[in-house]
Amino acid sequence: MSTKTKYNLQLPRMGESVDEATIVSWLKEVGDEINVDDFVVEIATDKVDSEVPSDVRGKLIEKCFEVNDVVKVGETICVIELSDDVERVEEKIIDNIPNIDLIIPKEEQENNTNSEKKENNDKSEAYFSPLVRSIANKENISDQELENIAGSGENNRLTKRDLLDYLDSNKKLDNSSASKVEFNPSNQTSRDLTRMEKVLAEHMVNSKKTSPHVQSFIEVDVTELWNWREKVKNDFFEKTGQKITITHVITNIVSELLAEFPILNSSLVNDKVIIRKEINVGVATALKDGNLIVPVIKNCDQLSLVGIINSMNKLIQNARTNNLSPDDVFGGTYTITNVGVFGTLAGTPIINQPQVGILAIGSIEKKPSVIETNKGDFIGVRRKMILSHSYDHRIINGATGGLFIKRLKEILESWDSNTMI
Repeated sequence: MSTKTKYNLQLPRMGESVDEATIVSWLKEVGDEINVDDFVVEIATDKVDSEVPSDVRGKLIEKCFEVNDVVKVGETICVIELSDDVERVEEKIIDNIPNIDLIIPKEEQENNTNSEKKENNDKSEAYFSPLVRSIANKENISDQELENIAGSGENNRLTKRDLLDYLDSNKKLDNSSASKVEFNPSNQTSRDLTRMEKVLAEHMVNSKKTSPHVQSFIEVDVTELWNWREKVKNDFFEKTGQKITITHVITNIVSELLAEFPILNSSLVNDKVIIRKEINVGVATALKDGNLIVPVIKNCDQLSLVGIINSMNKLIQNARTNNLSPDDVFGGTYTITNVGVFGTLAGTPIINQPQVGILAIGSIEKKPSVIETNKGDFIGVRRKMILSHSYDHRIINGATGGLFIKRLKEILESWDSNTMI
């Protein structure tokens, strides 16, 4: 009697800080045929939602976890019976791959168990993922109201984004009988924080409680850098399809300076200063709904200016289209935020824990300035900006924090207008 090879699909590693994930929903059911790269299950971490693809072709014969179960990295999520002509995509020699467990069954298993369970579940009420239910409970939204919200997921399933969009548009005030929203004065309204707003709020409060923040400010003349960018930006865009900004240049310089100032690329853990070997620069990105996320450029110091432009632009685009992976937002060692895009002259940014420093880039303004020459001083119009540097005063003193942005100022002001890109 011939038997078919079975393949254990395991939860892959999704980032340095991600050890587990919650099953949100199954995108494939027992008995479904699966192709390579088909998404099998939707999962959620504390940062982002994601899907786990299959790297083999075959039939799903067993689901090892139910919705709302927590799965550790490396644990088997489900079992796939391989097609006769299938090999693993990544490797032909499977014995050397520790994350793969091939099973030759001793006897035929009962393949109908999970299917019967599904049939019974189909008779119950509409399905909502535990993540959606958790948000709904916090927002006092009843099941009846959830059923009236249009879903954009597979088979019209209600996703987290659908629910957050619904809440943000204040539609729940129209037909929620379960929640009683109390208004203070008649000319005011109130709403609950969204899930992301709550996470950000907790993160910001925790940072201020953890680190004594100190700020250093410095004004920088970026006239030469501005003129250089104006000279090269159109040609660069025609060749690459990418836009180049002052933020790209500053990120490139900062990644190099962090090697000179390793204390700024560190963390304080249990009274020990941990110097990070990798220089991973996070770039604060504003989202359309007003929230903030910080995707991370990994090994930023090893990239050229063009490499940083490509990486940053891709991460920002993915952030604004909700396509970041869990690994994209983990592992940062220093953060940059551009408050100048909103016309702000300067900012006092809050440190992104467990990091110890963050740089805010202010808006670039034309200003009358004193220009020193061999023939004397005169007044001219220059383009200037303010850099503000927040750092953890537990391990970084004012001299180090101030010297860091002084060096950044020196490099920016001495920019060579003939720099090739």
